[in-house]
Amino acid sequence: MEYPTIEQLHNKIVSGETTIKDVVQEYYDRAQASDLNAFRELYSAEDVAAQVAVAEAMLKNGTATMLTGLPIAIKDNILFAGHVVSGSSKMLEHYTASYDATVIEKLKAQGAVIIGRTNMDEFAMGSSTENSAYGVTKNPHDTSKVPGGSSGGSAAAVAAGLCVAALGSDTGGSIRQPAAFCGIVGLLPTYGTVSRHGLMAMGSSLDVIGPMTHTVADAEVFYNAFKGEDKYDGTSVATGEAHSLKKRLAIPKGIFNGGGFDPELEKNFHDIVTKLQAEGFTIDEVELPHFADSLAVYYILMPAEVSSNLARLDGIRYGDRAESASINDVYGDTRGALFGLEVRRRILLGTYVLSHGYYDAYYNKAIALRATIRKELEAVLENYDAIFTPTTPTPAFSIGEKVNDPVSMYLSDLFTVPANIAQHPGLSVPSGKSSAGLPFGVQFIGARSGESVLFELGKTIENVR
Repeated sequence: MEYPTIEQLHNKIVSGETTIKDVVQEYYDRAQASDLNAFRELYSAEDVAAQVAVAEAMLKNGTATMLTGLPIAIKDNILFAGHVVSGSSKMLEHYTASYDATVIEKLKAQGAVIIGRTNMDEFAMGSSTENSAYGVTKNPHDTSKVPGGSSGGSAAAVAAGLCVAALGSDTGGSIRQPAAFCGIVGLLPTYGTVSRHGLMAMGSSLDVIGPMTHTVADAEVFYNAFKGEDKYDGTSVATGEAHSLKKRLAIPKGIFNGGGFDPELEKNFHDIVTKLQAEGFTIDEVELPHFADSLAVYYILMPAEVSSNLARLDGIRYGDRAESASINDVYGDTRGALFGLEVRRRILLGTYVLSHGYYDAYYNKAIALRATIRKELEAVLENYDAIFTPTTPTPAFSIGEKVNDPVSMYLSDLFTVPANIAQHPGLSVPSGKSSAGLPFGVQFIGARSGESVLFELGKTIENVR
């Protein structure tokens, strides 16, 4: 089913063809009736009605924006003052945010109506949303399949028309991979162009908040609504100058040589390449020797940052507390009982690589290789608009298929991780479907602050696919 775009809904509201109240009610009712488990919580009717009243006042006094009155969902790791935010973990099941994340402040200023928080892999650790402490979200295209992760709830909610757009967060592909699995658009902005203030930190040098939408134009509108520097985030940066389109794309040489690719997905990618060439694009295979090493680098740096960031969740400072025989047992009992398996796995791995005797062998080498990967990407992007790949090696897999094989699960991020490692933007756009009706996605990794070019490229895919 096709759902209206942000611009279409805005125009209907402004023209009087419909009302903000009716638009919000339609989406809210669909979300209430859904059995996808996309939402951790739909906010109360009274809460939503209060937001609708603010939006209606903006429309009446002439301060309405494109997002005014449109129902938005937010991932369950973004703080919304006065509302529970749990990271889909038992550890923070009862934690209420004491302030708004900067992105929430900006969306509220635009008059967006936030209708609920979406399900996710616990503390954003996963690629299928099966690691949520509150059950897996189902893929709207086939409910036996995963929606991807960790922003699987946001992806499913958008794809099923339960909200107009949603916020996700991306540490190694957590916006783009579920966007590809659910047949929507997902943008990883350039690191620092969106404030992380009020985002639960997983990997602080990797995390970025970004939009998940039906169309590239919607992603552009949504991103522009919350981008920008922030005094509360020392890593935030200005968005930079717009880049011009060269109509030149680079494909990493040998990316299909390793096997493990879905044949239909591979054919779809090559078909898209042919269509882009017919549109006047030059597409070359280029040497990126360390592109595939990004995944190994990621699974050293990310757990190290996880180990540090989650240290505060110990039953003393933040989070719930397990029943313990003595104060000495509180830490172990609490973290053992209230963290899920994947979270504990990554904390242990991160603590190991940061420990004395292994810090130089693993962590420092990963930092050095990260710099090399970034230089390689930047060298290629001096001559090309973007690095072009499939978003994922396969379409959405079955629920339970990879849950006991973490390495196979990690390979879902094979193409998405390099952008996070280099802190560059990436855009996933739907490119077709399999014979079984499962969506495929293609990805562009662009130059830093090159979002404008990615949007142009994404719109081209929408026209040719």
